[in-house]
Amino acid sequence: MKFVDEARIHVKAGDGGNGCISFRREKFIPRGGPDGGDGGKGGDVILQADTQLTTLLDLTYPRQIRAQKGSHGKGKDQTGKNGENFTIRVPVGTLVRDDQTGEVLQDLLFEDQRFVLAEGGRGGRGNARFATATRRAPRRAEKGDKGQEHWFRLELKLLADVGLIGYPNVGKSTLLSKISSARPKIADYPFTTLVPNLGVVEREDRRPFVVADIPGLIEGASKGAGLGLSFLRHVERTRLLIHLLDISEGHSRDPVKDFHALNRELKAYDPSLQKKSQLVALNKIDLPSVRERARTTENQFQKMGHRLYLISGQTGEGVKVLMEAVSHTLDSISDQVNER
Repeated sequence: MKFVDEARIHVKAGDGGNGCISFRREKFIPRGGPDGGDGGKGGDVILQADTQLTTLLDLTYPRQIRAQKGSHGKGKDQTGKNGENFTIRVPVGTLVRDDQTGEVLQDLLFEDQRFVLAEGGRGGRGNARFATATRRAPRRAEKGDKGQEHWFRLELKLLADVGLIGYPNVGKSTLLSKISSARPKIADYPFTTLVPNLGVVEREDRRPFVVADIPGLIEGASKGAGLGLSFLRHVERTRLLIHLLDISEGHSRDPVKDFHALNRELKAYDPSLQKKSQLVALNKIDLPSVRERARTTENQFQKMGHRLYLISGQTGEGVKVLMEAVSHTLDSISDQVNER
């Protein structure tokens, strides 16, 4: 299924039904009086979060979403039927914005959470509602109100505990496939991963955590370089980042420079991202050239105050130690949140 994380939609709630002008005409009942019923309420357009969905693909086509109109009132005091609501199911993590102002209207973070995008119009009152002691035969009824109508912009931000970041081809997808049952596309060329991938890491006696492979981050990502501008938003909801480094290309790659470059991009996109907890791992340690340079790289990061985890996503070396550190960090973050 194609991954789509943005959509622009136009919604129109149902109009209310008109009230009815009617008078009772029954044999042996003279001057029966007014009996026009009210119109029915128009249907609402509602967003509902659904954990079974992972993309906004169904909302990418330019079409107007309309809820049903309310039925008109009838004689014999019959109220018109209310219009049916139109429910749009979207993935959990969908952000709703006003298309014109960009204002955030709602953030759907929980299963079955609902948000009314447009309210249906109120039904008009029939002439029976206007009868008084001095005005017994009113010939007046109301038209139904128009349903609300508006353009909205939807943005999907993946809900994940851990985000895997790093330059293209550093082995993020390989690591994700090693620690979870996710099976992302893996190849030996840059930008193999074109969409975020999610994997669930199981833990004994504790809640599993979700890891997201964030693709396309390179220097200049916050300004649109690579695929970064499309997917940087998915880093926002993570609680912990794993920065994956690769020095297998020899001295053409400077791990410290790469580390600082991507962190500058995170800060440029959203300054709050620099406050996230971050673990640093050197991948492809199974390669002799990487193992030879690992000690130097390890010392560089130790001087910066970061422990460097040496791993191989291909063979699994060091991955268990890294995942234990991830578990411990996530638990610490949860404890800090609970204490507040």
